[in-house]
Amino acid sequence: MAPGRKGRIVRRSIAIAAVVAVSLAMEVSGFLATPDAERPEVAWVTLHAVVPLVFAACAGIAWAIGPSRVPARLMVIFPILWIPQTFYAVIGGLGWLWPVVRGIDLWWAVLTGILVLVYPRGWLGDRTDRVIARIAVAASLVNLIVVVLFASPDAAPCDCAPNVYQITEAPALFAFVDIGFRVVGAGLALVIAGRLLVRWVRGSVPARAVAFLMPVALLAWVLTVLALVVSYAMSATSLQVIDTVSLIAIASIPVSYVAGIAHTRNMRARVADLMRITREGADRGLWAESLARTLRDASVRVYWWDEENGRYADAAGEPIEHDPADRNGDHSLLPVSSPTGMPIALIRHDRVLTTNSRLLDGVSSALRLSVDNGRLRSEIERTLEQVRQSRQRIVEAGVEARRRIERDLHDGAQQHLVSLGMSLRLAANTAREHGDEPLTSALEDTITMLNQALRELRELAHGIHPSLLSSGGLALAVPELAGRCPVPVEVDVQAEGRLPELIESTAYFVLAECLANVAKHSGASRAWVRAHVFDHELRLVVRDNGVGGASLEAGTGMLGISDRIDAVDGSLELESPPGAGTTVTMRIPLHEAPSE
Repeated sequence: MAPGRKGRIVRRSIAIAAVVAVSLAMEVSGFLATPDAERPEVAWVTLHAVVPLVFAACAGIAWAIGPSRVPARLMVIFPILWIPQTFYAVIGGLGWLWPVVRGIDLWWAVLTGILVLVYPRGWLGDRTDRVIARIAVAASLVNLIVVVLFASPDAAPCDCAPNVYQITEAPALFAFVDIGFRVVGAGLALVIAGRLLVRWVRGSVPARAVAFLMPVALLAWVLTVLALVVSYAMSATSLQVIDTVSLIAIASIPVSYVAGIAHTRNMRARVADLMRITREGADRGLWAESLARTLRDASVRVYWWDEENGRYADAAGEPIEHDPADRNGDHSLLPVSSPTGMPIALIRHDRVLTTNSRLLDGVSSALRLSVDNGRLRSEIERTLEQVRQSRQRIVEAGVEARRRIERDLHDGAQQHLVSLGMSLRLAANTAREHGDEPLTSALEDTITMLNQALRELRELAHGIHPSLLSSGGLALAVPELAGRCPVPVEVDVQAEGRLPELIESTAYFVLAECLANVAKHSGASRAWVRAHVFDHELRLVVRDNGVGGASLEAGTGMLGISDRIDAVDGSLELESPPGAGTTVTMRIPLHEAPSE
C-alpha cells in the first residue's frame, strides 16, 4: 500500500471514530441526564444511536469506492448533527450553547436531502437539484438566526438557562418560523422523493438498476416526516411506531447509497468479462451483444467507422441515416477513437451511464484494445500465412533444384564418364591386341576407378533426387529406399496414383530421415513403413522395435523431419517409450487432388 494512501485511510478512520464517539457521547449523556420518568425506552434510544453509526460505516465505504468525496463527507458530518432531544438536559444550563444547538438540530435532514440529490453521481446533477439544495440551506440559516435571536427557554425542549443571544421575545415569530421550517423541509423532502420516484418509474433498466433501493427508503422517510410534522404542528404526541419507521428509513438511505455505488462499481468490474469475451478481436455482432449484457442496457447500439466511405455503419454494414441519439434525450453517444485520433466506433447508450465516467472509460478501453487485438491477430495470421507460403516456395525450389542437379548429373557428367569409359575400353582392347601388357594393365585399372566413380556419382544423384520417385512416385521409390536400409523393413504403400510433386518429395525425404534414424540410433531388429492416403491427407507411419526413448528436442534428426512436415502444413506425432520402440506418425494435407 502506498504511503500516501495509507495516510489517507488513517485520517479517515480517525475522523469516523471521532464523530462516532461524539454521537454516542451525546446519546448516552442525554439518556443519563434525563429523569427516569421522562426517559424514552431503551430500545428506541438504541435504534436512535444506531442511525449515526450506520452513516459513519457507510461513509467509510463511500470514501473507498465512491466516485466523489462529497457523499462520504456528508455522511461523516451527519452523526455530529444527529442531536438527540435528551441532550438538552446536558447543555440546558449553558445559555450560550443550547440556542445554537437548537438552531442546528434539524440540519441532519438537510444533509440527508443533499445526499439523496447527489445520488448516485456524487454531485448535484441539474439546475433543479441545485435550486432545492439552495432553498434547504437558506431555510436552515434563517431558522438558525431566528432561533438564536428569539428563542426563549420555554420554547426549548428543556428547562434551559436564559438565551444570552435573545434580542426580544417574539413567540409568534418564533413559532411561525419553527413550524414553517419543518413544513418547508418536509415539502422539499417530498419534492426530492417525488423526483427520484418519477425518474425511477420512467427510467430505463440501467437507471433502475443503479437507483434500485433509494426511492423506497426515501419515500418511507418522507411519509414519516410528514406525519411527525403534522403531529408537531398540532402539539400532539407522535406514535412510537411512526418514530421507529422513520429511524429505520433514515438509516436505510446511506445503505441505499452505498449499495447503488457498489452496483455501479460492479458494472465497471464486468468490463473485465467484456475483455475476456472479446479478447480474440472485435467481432461486431458479438461485441454489441456482449456490451448490452455487460451494461444491462438493451438499447445499446454500436456503430462502426467505415474508413472507406468516411461514415459510421452498423454491424451489418448499413450506414446511419439518422441521428443515433434520440430526440427525447434518453440516450447519449460515446465516440471511441484510436490513440492517433482515428475513429473506431460510436456507442449509443442510456444517458444514466454518462455519469459513470469510469465505466465508459473502461468500455472505450475494452473496445479499443479489442480492435487492436483483432488487427494484430489478422496481421499475425497474415504474416504466418506468408511465412508458410514462403517456406513452401523454398521447399519447392529445393525440390526443383535437386531434380535439375540430378538431371544435369545424369545428362552431363554421368554421360561424359560413360563415354570416357567406352573410349578407355577400346584403348585397352587395342593395347592388348598389340601385346602391350603394361599399358593394358594401366588402362584396366583406370577403367575400374572410373566405374567406381560412376557408381558413386549415380548414388549421389539418387540421393539428391531419386529417379524412381520422378518416374514411379512413392509406390516405387519407398520400397527401393527401404531396401537400402540395413534394418529389415516391411513396406506398405497405398498411395493410389501420383501425388503432388512437393508432397511426394517431402514424404520421400522424411521417410529417408526416419529410416536413417532407425539404422543409427534405434538398435532395432525390424522396422515398418506405412504410407496411406486417407480423408484428403497422406499419413506416414514409421515404426521400429528398438530401444525407444526418442525425443523431438534431442538431436537434429527429428528437428529436420519436423521442419519438413511444417513446411507443407503437416503435423508430426512421436511415441517412443523407453524399451518399447518408436513410432513416428506424420500427416500431410493434400491441398491438391492426386494426379494420375
